[in-house]
Order: sequence, then C-alpha cells, then structure tokens
Amino acid sequence: MAVLQMQKISICALKKDRKAVLEKLQRMKVMEISQILEEDPDFTTMDTRQERMELEKSASLSDQALEILDRYAPEKKSMFSALEGKALIEAGDYEKVVDQKEQLLCTVKRILALDKEKAEQKAGILKLENSMESLTPWMDLYVPMNYGGTAHTVMLIGTMPLATLEEIYQMLAQDAPEVDGVDVSVIYSDKDTVYLAVVCLTQDAEKLEEVLRSRGFARPSQIGDKEPAAVKAELEQTCRECKERILEIEKEVRSFAGERKNIRILADDYRVRAEKYEVLGKLPQSERAFFITGYAPAKDTGRIEESLTKEFTCVIDIEEIKEDEESPTLLSNNSFSASMEGIVESYGLPKRGEFDPTTIMSFFYVFFFGMMLSDAAYGAIIAVACFVLLKKFPRMSRGMYQSIKMFMYCGISTLIWGILFGGYFGNIVDIVSQKFFGTTITVPALWFIPLNDPMKLLMYSMLFGMIHLFVGLGIKGYMCLKEKKIMDFFCDVVLWFMLLIGLILMLLPSEIFSSISQIQIVFPDAVNLVAKGLAIAGAVGILLMSGRDKKNPALRLALGAYDLYNITGWLSDVLSYSRLLALGLATGVIASVINQMGSMLPNNIAGVILFLVIFVIGHTLNLAINLLGAYVHTNRLQFVEFFGKFYEGGGRAFHPFTPDTKYVDVKEES
Repeated sequence: MAVLQMQKISICALKKDRKAVLEKLQRMKVMEISQILEEDPDFTTMDTRQERMELEKSASLSDQALEILDRYAPEKKSMFSALEGKALIEAGDYEKVVDQKEQLLCTVKRILALDKEKAEQKAGILKLENSMESLTPWMDLYVPMNYGGTAHTVMLIGTMPLATLEEIYQMLAQDAPEVDGVDVSVIYSDKDTVYLAVVCLTQDAEKLEEVLRSRGFARPSQIGDKEPAAVKAELEQTCRECKERILEIEKEVRSFAGERKNIRILADDYRVRAEKYEVLGKLPQSERAFFITGYAPAKDTGRIEESLTKEFTCVIDIEEIKEDEESPTLLSNNSFSASMEGIVESYGLPKRGEFDPTTIMSFFYVFFFGMMLSDAAYGAIIAVACFVLLKKFPRMSRGMYQSIKMFMYCGISTLIWGILFGGYFGNIVDIVSQKFFGTTITVPALWFIPLNDPMKLLMYSMLFGMIHLFVGLGIKGYMCLKEKKIMDFFCDVVLWFMLLIGLILMLLPSEIFSSISQIQIVFPDAVNLVAKGLAIAGAVGILLMSGRDKKNPALRLALGAYDLYNITGWLSDVLSYSRLLALGLATGVIASVINQMGSMLPNNIAGVILFLVIFVIGHTLNLAINLLGAYVHTNRLQFVEFFGKFYEGGGRAFHPFTPDTKYVDVKEES
C-alpha cells in the first residue's frame, strides 16, 4: 500500500571498468539509468551506434532463423503455450552458448541462406512452368522455334487471332494476290488464338509477313534451336531438379532444429549486449573515468553501493530526490493487492507524494466484481481454472500472472456472492431435480434471491456505492492532512461530509425512500434536527468557502454555488452503482432462461443429450459475456466514481536497467 521511496544515485568509476559495471547493474535489475550530466566540454560520449546496429542486426537475423525453423520444423505446443513464459536456464549453460556464438551465427546465416535459396528455387519453378505452358500449343511443331526455312523458302512461325485455315487463305489472296506458293499449317488453336507455321518463297517473305502482321500476326516470345517437345522435356527435367533441391533444402533446415534453443539464447545475448551499448553511448566520460546517474528504490541503493565498491574502484553518491524533481514510480503491495496493480497502472500510476490507492481499491474491486457476476458455479470455475494456471505456469509474464491472479480472487468473490444469493448455474438444481427426479429441490440462499427481491438488492447497491464514495472522499481528506492543508481538509472534505450525511439522514425517514425500499425508518426529532443542521451548515460552508482564494465576494459566491451544484454529480455517482443490480440480475436471468430452454426437451436419452449441449454452450456464453461485463463495469466504478474523488495519477513507471531478453531468463547465481 505504498509507493516505494526513490533515491538518486550517481556513480563515478574507471573508464576501463565501464562495461563490467554496466553488466553488473544490468544483472542487479534495480537501477533506472537516466541522463548523466549536463553538457560539459571536459566530457565526451562514446559513439556506439555501429556496434549497437551490428548487435541488433545479429539479434534480428537470429529471430528470423527461429521463424524459419518454426515453419520447417514446428514445435509441438499446447493451447496454453502463451502462458509458459521464458525458459529459465543456468548461467553456465548460457555462457557455453555465448562462447560458441560465432559458430551459431554461421548456422543462423546458413538457415537464412537456405530459405532464400528455396524462395529462388520456387521462383525458378514458376518461371519454368510458365515457359512450359507457353510451349504447349507448339508441341506438334517438328522444327525448332527459330527455324527460318531452306535456301529458297522461309518459314514464318507465330500466332493470329482465331481464324479457320480457309479464312487465312482468303485473307492472303485478298491482301497479297501477287504472292504465290504459300503453305499455311495450323499447329494449334484455342478459343482466341490460332498458332501458325507459314512457308513461302524467300522473295515473298517480307511482303507476306507485312500482310500477316496487319491482321494481328505475332512472332512467339520464346524461341530456341530445338524442337518444342525437346525444349519442354529439358524444362521438365530442370523443374524436377529444382523440386529435388527444395526437398534437400527443407531436410537440411530441419536438421538445424536441435539448435533452436541455442539460437534463442544467442538472440537474447545480442539483444542484451545491444542495450548495453546503447547505454554506453550515453555515458559521459573523461580520459580515465565515466559517470552514471539514475534512480533506484531506497531499499536497494545500499546494496548497489556495497556490490560495486567491493568489485570496482568507484565513488558512489546517494541523495534524496529534490522536491521539484519528478522521480519514477514503483508500487509495493501485498500479494493480494499486487494483483490489482495493473488496474491502477492502466489509469495512471501515482505521482511522487501521491497516495497509492491499490490496496483499498483492490478490496472494493473484488467485492463489486463478485456481486456483478454473483453465481457460485461460475465463480468456482473461474477460481479453480485460474488457480490451476498459476500453479502449472509459474513462469508466465508478470502482467499475465497478475491478471490471472486477480481473476482468481474475483472468482472466489463470485463464489461467495453466489452462495449468498443462491445462484448455482442460475436455478439448475431446481430444474434438474424437477425434470429428472420429479421433485423440486432448492438450494436456499444464505441471504436472499435477487430475482425475487430486486429492490432490496438496489438499496444495498446504493449503500455499497455510498461507502465506496465516502472512502474516496476520506482518502482526499487524508492527503490534505498529510500535506498539512488544514483549510482544504475542512472546506473540501469535512463540509461535504456534513452536507452528504445530513441529506442522507433526511432522506431515510422520508416517504420516497420508504416507498422504494419498503422499509419504514423513524428517527427521533433530535436526529432529524441534527440532520437538517448538518445539511444546512455544509451547504452554507461550501457556498462561502469553495472560492476562498478569490478576493471578489461575488466571484466567491458564484464559485461556491457552482461547487454546491456538484451535489447532482454525487447523485449521478450513487445511481451508477445500480449497475451492481443490473449485471447481477442479468447473470441470473440469462442462466435461468438457458435452463428453462433445456427443460422443454423430452425426458429421454436424446433429450438428456440435447439438454447437456444447451447447458454447456449456453452457460459458456453466459459466463463469457457477463465476465466481460463485470470486468468492464468494475473498472468503471473505480476509474470514474472512486478515483474521481481524490486521485490524479500521471506518474512515470520505473524501468530498471535489466537484460532485455525475449526467449530465456538466466538463473542468477546466489
């Protein structure tokens, strides 16, 4: 329930130790490195762009090689593989792989080269197939495609728009009557084109070709000194050789599957070293020394100092952060509340000196979530499923771990609320007992059944909402007292408590409340008088004091009236908690409708099977829809109604200098 105190830490060490110092800090994972010093002519920075680009390129090549291996030799993964997280390896195994990084990088490049060659072979096959397809119409031509003729004749080979042999002869007679002795052979024809071989005397060739071209004649694009059938046979042989080579490439790539683990370690090593070089390029350094500054939790600065001074010659300065300096934020909460830190972070981390709402918010979050879903069977399914996932996949990412743990607690809350409201897959116990056993068995609710008494649930929803809002206003008061803003505490918190409590005490014995809640409340006259006094005093105080920083009386009253008008906002906030009723009823109503649909089937084997199908599909959809609804609306109650009373956020997350690995984590030696 706190924001960890940060301290600024400055390190001055020998230049020869800079890489070792950075590696040490990177392994400790507790310091965020920031801009070191202001520009100073006595200090320079090291140009590490080339080294960093080379390392990033090698990491990228390794990632590409892994993607290729996944295509050629995919690993068998379960449907929950995304939850497995990074593999944990021993430091010794990591070092062994790093020692053979040159050999592994050659393997990576070989995999990439093979994949590129395969792509080229595929492109070549496509080109060969296109060439063979273009030769198909010429298979009946028993001379080479570039055959020109004899000493006294010329052969023209080409295509024309579709025409019969008779039409071609008529065209030649009409357009070239002076040309004699022409022989036209139709090699092949399809729906659009006719493939021709035309033989004529040498002296008539030029004229004849001109006439043919005017009618759409065109030479073939593919020519050769062999007959088309022979050329096609050669192309087919080349195509078979390409396909065989592709099979060899695939086999060779699959032979590298055993190196997958080592390539992952290699990629992470390059990635970690690239990050280190990026930091190296920002460090101010003189001829013999270099400097680092950054932030670290106060509880870890002593450990940093002790660890570095023990191994290196250096000077370390630890100082408190100045009041006008904004430091990064790192939350520290117990196991239960830590699972809700992602909710707070999605809204905005607390700024320096701001109250961390995680712990208080977490209790309300789980409380409201369970109330919205409110089915014991659904809650048990969620809690057990999340518990199993947490135990089975302990190395999942931190964000995923927190989210699943949060839903486990929400499932437990849902289970409790379901028992209180008597909801077990809706009214499934009643339906099954009546349909299959002929007698109705009802599991009694420990509190009451919302479907039978919705107004009672609405009243409690409003009550829980008021408590939630009052806690938020109380936190605002605590923050004012902590910052010694006594006047703000009285005017912005106490006066509002007076007004709101007074109005509530005036509302409870009223006929309006009695007609809605069906509860008659009668207060003694003294209590009614105190309620009116509190409401009037609070309203007058807000009217007069809200604009207390303004000297103009009229402006002060105008600002006070505007602030007093915010009472409508409080009413709107309280009414927002009616969603607790709406979502709670929606879960139960939909579940009951699903059960009722199943109960309409005949009481035989087919009916039982269909009943089970409807039960599984219907309740799965109901659980999914209302689980999403409960999540969204619980977040809204925290972000809008609760945080709106006291919390601003806007803090910057703490990002320590850590090994930026993608595939593996190295087990640190103790």
